[in-house]
Amino acid sequence: MARPGHARSRPLLEEDEDEEAEDPVDAMILRTGCAAQHRELQECMAARQDWRHCQPQVRAFGECMARRQ
Repeated sequence: MARPGHARSRPLLEEDEDEEAEDPVDAMILRTGCAAQHRELQECMAARQDWRHCQPQVRAFGECMARRQ
């Protein structure tokens, strides 16, 4: 038996379009010019599941963001 909340129906198409609207954090990262470093960090995190294994990407993203401020 499914747990409550896991049997939700798929949202309507209009709601899907709203969800695809640009995320404010993503927009901010794009404006900084650090999107590539952020993407590499996200990919590492997805693959490794532990930020400690992604220190080169963490440092690269942090350095890029620091240069932009």
